[in-house]
Amino acid sequence: MSFLQQALIFLAAAVVSVPIFKRLGLGSVLGYLAAGMVIGPWGVGLISDVESILHFAELGVVLLLFLIGLELQPSRLWELRKSVFGLGGVQVVATGAVLAGVGMVLGLRPATALIAGLGLSLSSTAFALQLLAEKNELTTEHGRASFGILLFQDLAVIPLLALLPFLGEPVAQSTEPGWMSALKVVGVLAGVVLGGRYVLRPVFRFVASLHSQELFTATALLLVVGTALLVSKVGLSMALGAFLAGVLLADSEYRHELEADIEPFKGLLLGLFFIAVGMSVNIGLLASGPVRVVALVLGLVLAKALVLYALGKWAFKSNEPSLSMAVVISQGGEFAFVLFGLAVGFRVMERELADLLVVVVSLSMAVTPVLFLVYDRWVRPRFNKKEQRDFNVAAEEDHPVIIAGFGRVGQVVGRLLHVKHIGFTAMDASPEHIDFLKKFGNTKVYYGDASRLDLLRAARADKAKVFVLAIDDVAASVRTAETVLQHFPHLTIFARARNRQHAYQLMNLGITHVMRETYAGSLELTGDILQELGLTWSESKSALDRFRQHDETLLQSSYKHHKDVTKLTEIAKQARKDLEELFEKDERKKSA
Repeated sequence: MSFLQQALIFLAAAVVSVPIFKRLGLGSVLGYLAAGMVIGPWGVGLISDVESILHFAELGVVLLLFLIGLELQPSRLWELRKSVFGLGGVQVVATGAVLAGVGMVLGLRPATALIAGLGLSLSSTAFALQLLAEKNELTTEHGRASFGILLFQDLAVIPLLALLPFLGEPVAQSTEPGWMSALKVVGVLAGVVLGGRYVLRPVFRFVASLHSQELFTATALLLVVGTALLVSKVGLSMALGAFLAGVLLADSEYRHELEADIEPFKGLLLGLFFIAVGMSVNIGLLASGPVRVVALVLGLVLAKALVLYALGKWAFKSNEPSLSMAVVISQGGEFAFVLFGLAVGFRVMERELADLLVVVVSLSMAVTPVLFLVYDRWVRPRFNKKEQRDFNVAAEEDHPVIIAGFGRVGQVVGRLLHVKHIGFTAMDASPEHIDFLKKFGNTKVYYGDASRLDLLRAARADKAKVFVLAIDDVAASVRTAETVLQHFPHLTIFARARNRQHAYQLMNLGITHVMRETYAGSLELTGDILQELGLTWSESKSALDRFRQHDETLLQSSYKHHKDVTKLTEIAKQARKDLEELFEKDERKKSA
């Protein structure tokens, strides 16, 4: 089968399966896995050479780690040292010991059980980081800890590879002494660090000066692939080498350009990697002993989850982030495919056992998105309720203004009121945001859900005059507005709307002071653009005033039809024509 035919099959499988699984709420990763199982040798058999595709697709994991490295400045990486070497080291040792012990109980030789346990203790960097990225949880407490553990697991590749010759009989004995191998590792890492600091920036500066987008992209790919291959030659993980290259460029002026150039390749190759993992699942082995395979998969996930949960409780002192971390990285990892294959070559592990463990690891990856979905929908909300911080709204004195939502809009209002010595009571429903604000001296912000009547009374809404509705979430904003209008009708509400539809909902409640979030800033920016293009200040201001008046009239006239999409479309088309005629009329008056 030609390369183009294979590419067509992969793209068609992804385009069909991923939207279906995302629509079902199961995520894109499970969609890629299902696509691979269908087109692979154990499905309809459209693709048979799984191993070569898996090796090629690993480049997606490499690019993913490079982009993550670009987001981590060296100073921030140093801050993760406790997660990397503390949590990561304990996790690998503890999980490996537990699983090796189970293996010995099941009758495996000590050497075989040790390699199996340590290999299964490693998690899938690609799966875990993709799940965290889809949920925007990479920067959360459990997200950072999970990343630190995964990074240590990449480092653990080195001693695991070095351990194999001592546990078995290599097919071809190496004559190179151990100290020489260690010296090569140190030399390559030093070369990558020094090259990244003193060579890469001048190279990218030269390439950028040529103003060739294609050449810049090619140079970026050359950097990632070259670093990954160089590091892999001394026994390190390719993903670790790419990550290190990204970290070294995190402070450079080309970071965003590199990220934009690499991102499309990363997305496609990472999807191909997940498809290849799905293709590698030996469904025949699963069919011959389904109870045994399912028991091993559940045992692996449960054992890793228990160890991770215990580590999380020790590190976080809280249930929710501990369980989140346990769910996200409880699967087996892609490095197990390589380790178990080499273990067979060194006669540490039998081929039948290696094939069985590869199926277990692959299925544990497939189970992870489902577990995460169940946890996110039904388990996590209960933990949040149990561990939710008590609301602490208790205004010390009566203030004329209450600000609900102390984000971008609320803070600007609060700063101006403060300098004018006008008292206000601010509330926000995010405890993390409150803690962040307090670091900058915002001590008068209270944690509270402004839609709750008891908290509004605690904030002395009955004594206030103005209510600033600056909540970002549309549903919460409308819910709060309804509560205020019903119980505190004397308050004048000034509301921030995220968009036109949000504005319609607020207007539907009878709120007249509605400010669309980006509207004023967009008008001001347009005014500067018009002046830059040659219009005078008065001409620019006149155009903006005319546009503002027309748009406000349009907002009021279209409000009564805001649920009728067809009518709104007609109104919008007619409004554009009216606006053009209005400006043409002004131009004729000027020229007359």
